[in-house]
Amino acid sequence: MGLVDHNFNLPFNIIRCSHVECGVTDLDASRKFYVDILGLIETERTKDTIYLRGLEEKNHHCYILKQHDKAEVFALGFKVAFDKDLDALEQHFKQLNLPAQWVNKHAEERTLAVRTPMGIPVEFHAKQTRVPTMMRAYSKYKGLAPLRFDHINCFTPNCQSTYEFFVSQLGFRLTEYTLTDRGDMWAAWTHRKGNVHDMALTNGKGPRLHHTGIWTASINNIIHLLDVMASEGYVENIERGPGRHGISNAFFLYILDPDGHRIEPFTCDYLTVDPDWEPLAWDLKDPRRQTLWGAPAPKSWFEHGTPFHGTKVRESDIVSQPIIAGYEDVA
Repeated sequence: MGLVDHNFNLPFNIIRCSHVECGVTDLDASRKFYVDILGLIETERTKDTIYLRGLEEKNHHCYILKQHDKAEVFALGFKVAFDKDLDALEQHFKQLNLPAQWVNKHAEERTLAVRTPMGIPVEFHAKQTRVPTMMRAYSKYKGLAPLRFDHINCFTPNCQSTYEFFVSQLGFRLTEYTLTDRGDMWAAWTHRKGNVHDMALTNGKGPRLHHTGIWTASINNIIHLLDVMASEGYVENIERGPGRHGISNAFFLYILDPDGHRIEPFTCDYLTVDPDWEPLAWDLKDPRRQTLWGAPAPKSWFEHGTPFHGTKVRESDIVSQPIIAGYEDVA
């Protein structure tokens, strides 16, 4: 295992992760969960798609929920600084002999769809349709009071090579990482916008989406969401937490939507904007890594994920096992 140098000299500027497009099997059930329970704003609904955003966001969408015959993820969205960055990205992917094509997406001016070497479907855009922020419309704050879309976490069967691609070829910067006792890269947290992560990578069967993260302003908002979910019949959708991660320092909760797409409401992470930020290393067997208070994650957290549409899933290249709740023997 080796850390690679951050690449500050690429001809394009990826600003941040922006959205995810998910297939859902019951659009009305999904709307109830995301809007009435979680508290996202419904920007627009068409015959087969709902577009959602956080309270402070001015872009048209951060979640696209599309009626589909099964739970899949169609694309992970990222915003670039300027339109010219899209053309530079197209040339960059062509030089790498990787798929890149222009696609028409609702409420986005130009969108470039690409595939990473591992097969992760990524879309880049510079501009979405602008909409009013609801940040000061406090009467609309309900559920989690979700302010913005924050990060994406993916399972990958080879964390080392996937991490190297995002850092070397896309300009992401490593903030924290986990090694096995043999020195293999087991998980990596990388960012563009200056907090702990825009794209996190976790070793496992994949590539698959592990979860998307939504930022809220207060720990109390996460507690309130738990009360809302309990009172409205969504107890079984609570998978893990609440708790505080050692990695990222974030106060977290993990929940599942009606189709099993995992979401992490969280708050209290930290800034990593300095170019000379030094990544923090963790041992896979350190219980504080998962939860600072020592509580291990359930088995489902390491096994359940959402497949990407049209992407073949394969087993992990390494077999080291993290601490799992209820399991004493780990590799």
